[in-house]
This record gives sequence, structure tokens and C-alpha cells, in this order.
Amino acid sequence: MKLTKKQQTWKNLDTDKVYTLSEAVEALRQYASKKFDETLEIAIRLGIDVTKADQNIRGMLSLPNGTGKTVRVAVFTENSADEAKKAGADVIGGQDLIDSVAAGNINFDRVIATPDMMPKMSKIARVLGPKGLMPNPKLGTVTNNVADAVKTAKAGQIEYRAEKKGIIHAGIGKMSFTTDALVENANALIDQLKKIKPASSKGQYILGISVATTQGPGLKVEAK
Repeated sequence: MKLTKKQQTWKNLDTDKVYTLSEAVEALRQYASKKFDETLEIAIRLGIDVTKADQNIRGMLSLPNGTGKTVRVAVFTENSADEAKKAGADVIGGQDLIDSVAAGNINFDRVIATPDMMPKMSKIARVLGPKGLMPNPKLGTVTNNVADAVKTAKAGQIEYRAEKKGIIHAGIGKMSFTTDALVENANALIDQLKKIKPASSKGQYILGISVATTQGPGLKVEAK
């Protein structure tokens, strides 16, 4: 079978080997794109059943070294616009912003809302929900402390959630980061998941870990 151009590039990369985190990052670094700064993605497979409410893992985490990504933050508020603006929010509005989103205008990556806006935002729940953008009190994105929420989102906070097969996917930094910084970010997420292991989850909890760059192959990582 003829190899594609990408497969030719990666043919010397051992994708069957189980690497340490730092070894995997270094191996992928050799094949990272020179045209743009690729993201390092991590996939963590957990021994959970997401159909059970207490095992449907979801949360927010501030990575110690940030994500390297510019995050556009929208704040839905009627009374905290000045606070949101000073904190660095990119899009701010009340009913006008709801109407804009309902018309299909979404030019932001993260949404924060004050509690009084939530009843009004039911109008756009079907728009924001499928994109993972609907504010949620459990994630700290429905709050009266708008300034802190905006600053945290801008500083490199990620959202993690278990998908259908119990897999957590997350971008944990750019390949321009040092290997130590990327490993620290990865370990921060792994440690967080260990802390919130559901009591009803029996047997092995972390079943597998792999990392990959935006356009690169996945490498298996030790799941100790």
C-alpha cells in the first residue's frame, strides 16, 4: 500500500511504543509543523460509565502554564458591563447579544453570564448548548463575579468532559512550549481527574493515555 505524504513523514515514528509523557512530547516535536504552532492534544480514557449521573465527569481547570491560545470571552449581563470590559471581555451585552446569537452570530470561544440573564438565555440554549458554550453554575460560568471569571478564562482555563466512551479530550498547550511546561500541564489534568474519581467507579480508573499534535499521529503514554 502506498503511503501518504504525511505517513511518509512519520514512518520512522514508533506508534506502537508506550512512551513517558516527556518522551512522547519530544518524539512529536520532531514532526511538528513549521508553518504554524500546533496544539498538543491529550486523550485520557477512564473506567467510567457516563450514563450514570455521578460518573458523568465534567469540570474546569486552570493549567499551570496556560494553553497558548487566545480565548475570546463573551459576557451576557445587564448590570456588570463595565466590570466585564475592564477584565478584558471581548463581547459584552444583554438582550441585544442574545438576539445577535439567535441570528447566528457567534464570535467567541467562552461564555460567562450573570445569574439574572439565565432565564433570558433559554432562547439560545439550542444554539450554544451543542457547541459546549452554554453557561453552567457548576463550571463557574454563571456568576456575579464577572471580573474573576473573565480573567480565569483568559489565563488558560480549559473545560474537560467525558465523552460517550469515557474519554477526556483536551488541548494542553502549544508545541512552542517547553517539554517541561507541556508535561506539567498534562499532569495537572491527570491529577485533577484522579481527585474527582467517582466513588462508584470500580476497577482500574485510568485505562489509557495518548497524546498527539494537531496534525500528527497519536502516541501511547504510560498510564501509571
